[in-house]
Amino acid sequence: MAGAKLTIEPSKCRFAQNHTKYLGHIVGSGVRTPAEAKIKAVVDFPNPTTKTQIRAFLGLAGYYAHYDKKISVIAAPLTNALKGKIKKETILWTEECNRAFEELNRKLTNQPVLYAPNYKQKFIIQTDASDLGMEVVMSQRDSKNEGHPILYLSKKFSDAERKYSTTERECACIIYAIKKLKYYLDGQKFTIETDNYPLVWLKANAGTNPRLMRWSLSLQPFKYKVVHRV
Repeated sequence: MAGAKLTIEPSKCRFAQNHTKYLGHIVGSGVRTPAEAKIKAVVDFPNPTTKTQIRAFLGLAGYYAHYDKKISVIAAPLTNALKGKIKKETILWTEECNRAFEELNRKLTNQPVLYAPNYKQKFIIQTDASDLGMEVVMSQRDSKNEGHPILYLSKKFSDAERKYSTTERECACIIYAIKKLKYYLDGQKFTIETDNYPLVWLKANAGTNPRLMRWSLSLQPFKYKVVHRV
């Protein structure tokens, strides 16, 4: 630092700490959790009455979307309330919106914990698709065979995706997961756990339309096995 003519402020330094605050997270001992100040911001957020306020709340919730696999699906009534041409118009705050708002508050203030990835261990990708959207969990097992979540993903289905068959939605969920997690999975052996047989179906039907062919080709670079989850 001296060579680069940089200085540090001692009052802003912390040494020999087990945990530290970093970009809105508390990080240390191989885990991370949301910082208390951010949790308080969620708790104190008033019920939105405009689209601008909904966007602000969803932005806050989205920053911590990796802490729960249902965030995007739960938020569906709120994102649906944003539809319309006038950005700041007053919204109709329905009971469904209120339930979504309260559930997101509960999820984000429940002190969730995520573990740091261990590249010497296999990754486990668990996927699930519903009528509304997709849910993904990436985890690993420790020496005691206990599972530890590394991150969660979720996505609300578009209007076009909701028209997919159940098996197509399961396939779409797997493709989405691998695409989003490719920087973890590239060159790694991993397991996909799913409650259906979507990849068997995909292999048999890949030649029937361009979308399925693209999905099939996107899986080829990866080393994985599929486990049917009962």
